[in-house]
Amino acid sequence: MNILCFKLALAAYLAATVFYLIFLVSMKKGMARMGQAFTIAGFVLHTAAILTRYAEAGHLPVISLYESLSFFAWATILVFLICDYRSHIPSLGSFVLPLTSISLIYTLALPSHIEPLNPALQSAWRGIHTISAFLGYGAFAVAFCAAIIYLLQERQLKRKKPGALYYRLPSLETLDFLSHKVLAFGFPCLTIAIITGSMWASSAWGSYWSWDPKETWSLITWFVYAAMIHTRVAAGWRGKKASYLAIIGFLFVMFTFLGVSLLLKGLHTYG
Repeated sequence: MNILCFKLALAAYLAATVFYLIFLVSMKKGMARMGQAFTIAGFVLHTAAILTRYAEAGHLPVISLYESLSFFAWATILVFLICDYRSHIPSLGSFVLPLTSISLIYTLALPSHIEPLNPALQSAWRGIHTISAFLGYGAFAVAFCAAIIYLLQERQLKRKKPGALYYRLPSLETLDFLSHKVLAFGFPCLTIAIITGSMWASSAWGSYWSWDPKETWSLITWFVYAAMIHTRVAAGWRGKKASYLAIIGFLFVMFTFLGVSLLLKGLHTYG
């Protein structure tokens, strides 16, 4: 049942991607509304897939790479829908939906069997840690997309005659404000994930910190975003500089999330 819901969710996200891209080309508001409707439908189906898998597994399904990528996409869509509700920036969907759809297409090619949870890892900290981490990752993914849009729009403004894309993207001020708000949400989530992760590690392995590759790179990523927020607040970095930092920060997130888990041996390595 969870696989069926997952496939239906992916189909809805792909439809949303098409509608949002058509909106970006045509600027027809009806296309944006269709994109939003399919995104919401996909999110509902995706949530059903995660909940049914949770019921079948008996634990939060974030053990395998299949489950982790699915949860990452779910968290990204959740953050996007909140931003869309509060800020009404449909063009953001033209970047977020392709990103999540591509990740889910790759997910579909991975082994989808349910893996048992190691009894040593059963802890109340696990749910708080993983949900906080993925909400942070989702927020950083949306900030990454907003940064890409900002740089595209900034490039349009530098032209003597702005192209058609200029009229299809939000203002630089709107994008900069959105990116700041999303990062302000994602950074505390990452902080909570690191703290609860250390608590979970203590209960599971008897040590708060063991310098496992995932732990180390999570801390490095935290420092990157801490520096990003500091330069914005203390040094007044806005706009282009902040956008480049958001892109660099997301690259660190992706390496921490996927690179470390796939390339380096440790307690968080995927089988």
